Amino acid sequence: MKILIQSATILNSGSPFHKKKKNILIQNGRITEIGDKNFAADRVIDARNMILSAGWFDLGAYVGDPGHEQREDVNSLMKVAAAGGFTEVAVLPNTSPSIQSKNEVSYLTNNNATRLVQIHALASVTRNNKGEELTEMIDLHEAGAIAFTDGLKPIWHTDIFLKSLQYLQKFNGLLIDHPEDIWLNLFGQMHEGVNSTTLGLKGMPRIAEELPLSRNIELLQYAGGRLHFSRLSTAKSIELVRAAKKRGLTLSCDITGYQTLLDDSMLDDFDTNYKVNPPLREKSDKDALLKGLNDGTIDILCSGHLPQDDECKNLEFDQADFGIINLQTFGSNLATLSASVALEDLIEKVTTNPRTMLGIEVPQIDIDQKANLTLFDPEAEWTLDGKSNLSKSKNSPWFGKKIKGKAVAVFNNSKSWLDVQ
Repeated sequence: MKILIQSATILNSGSPFHKKKKNILIQNGRITEIGDKNFAADRVIDARNMILSAGWFDLGAYVGDPGHEQREDVNSLMKVAAAGGFTEVAVLPNTSPSIQSKNEVSYLTNNNATRLVQIHALASVTRNNKGEELTEMIDLHEAGAIAFTDGLKPIWHTDIFLKSLQYLQKFNGLLIDHPEDIWLNLFGQMHEGVNSTTLGLKGMPRIAEELPLSRNIELLQYAGGRLHFSRLSTAKSIELVRAAKKRGLTLSCDITGYQTLLDDSMLDDFDTNYKVNPPLREKSDKDALLKGLNDGTIDILCSGHLPQDDECKNLEFDQADFGIINLQTFGSNLATLSASVALEDLIEKVTTNPRTMLGIEVPQIDIDQKANLTLFDPEAEWTLDGKSNLSKSKNSPWFGKKIKGKAVAVFNNSKSWLDVQ
């Protein structure tokens, strides 16, 4: 089948057609023509005012499979990822059992060569993500794990963190850490500030993120290696990363797509769909994150996709679990963010940058290249509801609301998902 994408603006920095509006013909999983002609096709997509980029890559979505398949399993994750514009997703190791053996890596990554959405395994640094005993990281690397992290949990043990940096240098492996002092955040429900005091909720202070982040930067300086910080949320965290990069350290960082769009004032009615970790912060933090996106301090945008079933969310606020589903609404995050950050830069942070960091080939939009593509309509209006939602969970602050910005097609491995007329 020949599919013609007509009059799309190409955003792909490695492509000779970068920033140009062209017609793109796809046949048998490859790009066969790019130009201004109306090539003969079986299906034509009118892509005026749409963006065609390399397929989006998410660094760190949660899948409950194995162990919590009622929240999200591999099949539902692939469906919701495709609908969100992603052709590749790296999954966190916080499963049961955790991703700590060749079997778990193989279970997630089998059949990647034929999948529309390829699943990459982020393997556990410590057994059962408890921070106490290192996993066999060399074996996991050879089995196909692309990086190492304890995912939703911090690598809290200083000696374990240091040894991980040293151990991973044997194969130039990447350590990913979510910096959090679990004792400072113990029983915390939201950002510590005026709003938490007003609502009578235990706060999660900025220093609970900044203190371990600062410590881990110094450990990186001491031990060497490669380090990535995930889901940062405070102004000082971004400044610490910015300063460390100027010192020449090999580190990078990401934030979730929603962290600059939401703030702690939105918890006034105790809606548990706004309860996340790290918590939604204040306007000053949001402004600093936007600055970090614009000046390149923040390298990557991720979805922060963390599905929770009703039994975990439909509770009193202090009893509810943390998390937002955000793979399918990520395009709306980008559309809203594009008012403050160039869309070209945002696309780089979800296509080129994560793959480059992980040593994965970046898809190129050129003739006779494999079609690993996302077509994005920044102006498309739609509603996430019981009909459109493809996740097994519905813990989203946007559920039932009209939002703008949507991926309308993805292509990969000779397969496609289309949501266009």
